Amino acid sequence: MEETLLTLLRQKRHGLSFHQIARLLRLGVKEQIKLRRTLKTLQRRGVILKKKDSYFVLQERNTVKGEFMSSQRGFGFVRPENREREDIFIPGRHSLGALTGDLVEVLYEQQGKKGKPEGRVVRILQKVRETVLGIYEERFGQPFLLPFDSASAEEIPLVAKGSFALKPGLIVEVGRDSRTLRKVLGRPDEPGVDLQVIIRQHNLAAVFSRETLEEAKQTPPRIAARDREGRKDYRRWSTVTIDGETAQDFDDAVSVKKLPSGHFLLGVHIADVSHYVRPGSALDREAFERATSVYFPDLTLPMLPEELSNDLCSLRPRETRLTVSVLLEIDKSGRMVDSEFHSSVIKTAERMTYTSVFKIFQGDEAERRRYARLVPDFLLMREVASLLRARREEAGSLNFDLLEPELVYREGKLQGVAAFETNEAHHLIEEFMVAANEAVASALSRESPQALYRVHPAPGLADLEELRSILDHFGFLLPKPERVTSKDLQRILKQVEGKPEEKFIQFQVLRALRLAVYSAENTGHYGLAKKEYTHFTSPIRRYPDLIVHRLLKAQLRREKLRIPALASLALHCSEQERNADEAEKHLMEWRIYRFLKGKLGEEFEGIITDISRAGVVVELEDYFVDGIIPYADLDGDYYRRRSQKTIVGKRSGRKFDLGARVKVILAAVDPIRRRMSFVLSQDAAGGSG
Repeated sequence: MEETLLTLLRQKRHGLSFHQIARLLRLGVKEQIKLRRTLKTLQRRGVILKKKDSYFVLQERNTVKGEFMSSQRGFGFVRPENREREDIFIPGRHSLGALTGDLVEVLYEQQGKKGKPEGRVVRILQKVRETVLGIYEERFGQPFLLPFDSASAEEIPLVAKGSFALKPGLIVEVGRDSRTLRKVLGRPDEPGVDLQVIIRQHNLAAVFSRETLEEAKQTPPRIAARDREGRKDYRRWSTVTIDGETAQDFDDAVSVKKLPSGHFLLGVHIADVSHYVRPGSALDREAFERATSVYFPDLTLPMLPEELSNDLCSLRPRETRLTVSVLLEIDKSGRMVDSEFHSSVIKTAERMTYTSVFKIFQGDEAERRRYARLVPDFLLMREVASLLRARREEAGSLNFDLLEPELVYREGKLQGVAAFETNEAHHLIEEFMVAANEAVASALSRESPQALYRVHPAPGLADLEELRSILDHFGFLLPKPERVTSKDLQRILKQVEGKPEEKFIQFQVLRALRLAVYSAENTGHYGLAKKEYTHFTSPIRRYPDLIVHRLLKAQLRREKLRIPALASLALHCSEQERNADEAEKHLMEWRIYRFLKGKLGEEFEGIITDISRAGVVVELEDYFVDGIIPYADLDGDYYRRRSQKTIVGKRSGRKFDLGARVKVILAAVDPIRRRMSFVLSQDAAGGSG
């Protein structure tokens, strides 16, 4: 019956009801019972779809498998397994309860309501985790869950409370299939509950295995003479680390010398983590699974145990450490004319901070006296970094000096949100790391049978067309998408410097770009305008860098090392990196929204960043989060779209433009779901009549 049924449904592509199928197949009562069973089986297998009362065959061209990603705004996206395809928009009501990271099958249309792919989840093929998180509630004595890590807002009835003593409003963890309570995490505002939630939501490893910890403890605490054999000794060089005030792991140090030729010799010395973390060891297996360290405001989840990350591998001041050194000869135009790579040993002269080095650059007399013997080196470094940056920009490299939020605490209580700004010292280290990464990538590309690259594909034509439209709205010109180069985007970024719309335009350019990822195949790095690029400089906190160290050291020994399943490794590391970034952002936003909950009714100034189906999206620039003004709260007028960038009131003629500034009153905040809503201030400045 199965084949006959599928043949019929393929012929009737608009769908058939049960009774229509039974009639067309001329089925008797007993055969209709079999038909019901067959339909349920085919539904369960995802071969057919039931929509209202009709059954449809899922056409090959209309279904795709991919990773589900939930948005805090009540919808989601599916990233197809074929990365060349566009992400598919999934309305919350069609998400089937999928969580971020689930492997799903989607029925979709190439041209949805907004002209982009849109669909519905028809099957969850693989669950990223077996539990769902939400708020425990009761109605008429019946327990249920309001899930907050699903795009769907549907309530989940619970089987029973079990032995837990529960009150409505608690955050709980529930089995996705069993619908039974697994764990009570606490009230949303209790200290540390947000962190517990996010660690679970993002499947982060909070503790190391016993085997890994034992292996870390067995690592010899001192560097023996045999460990230094065959290494270049740079302990007499004037070498420093430059990091943030709160940094705990120091995996890169730098040095510079002026050569008789007038060229510069730049040394970038990176902790030799591969000496301690051997392939196949427990340390290596767990480092691979984590793939990256995760940094929260009050907790770090390191890739490696502290014995290594904060001690043996950390380039502590005035302590002998094993490193891998990259020596780059730079000419007066910033061109790299020669490079050398060595297993090495160093002893840093000082642990510097970005703040101290920047003060030295600014001529601070006290700071210059304090580090008098190092000041000439820092000024030389400044000169080299300036040459490297100028040459990189000349090639079309993009620089985004985007402000990021920093939580300000006083006596353990959040007092405010500040903009974390980078200074010239940050840029100096960035230039040196980029130069070292490029040099290593070039060396591996020339001589190694394998390499792990950091690649950044060019933007998609549709994304560039959307960006072009937005820029045109602001009076900036961009060539047709097929002719756009990174130099064109660089020109736009320079044109908006210092202008009111600078932050908004920077974000739009960034949004048009694709994600940089790890790859076993070299396709270049669009954003940095590099033909070959890798990550080499942070092996304490990034697993790909550890792999690159192993490949480079094998090359120095003239050995041909092959890393098994390198393409799969690259994909895993890319996914873990994205997950860690999202977790860090998630916690930051949760705490900012929670802080803003104490400011209900207050007036803020923001910028219109989107005009969505639900209303006008406004970002509070001082707080780095956004909320929405529902259309119903826009002066009681009916607003129509003049374009994708502008809406106009039918009665008042008042308009709201993308990128315009507007004054709003904070009306409601939901910190857990990271949502808030506004109403217009009486003297709102964003609309014009």
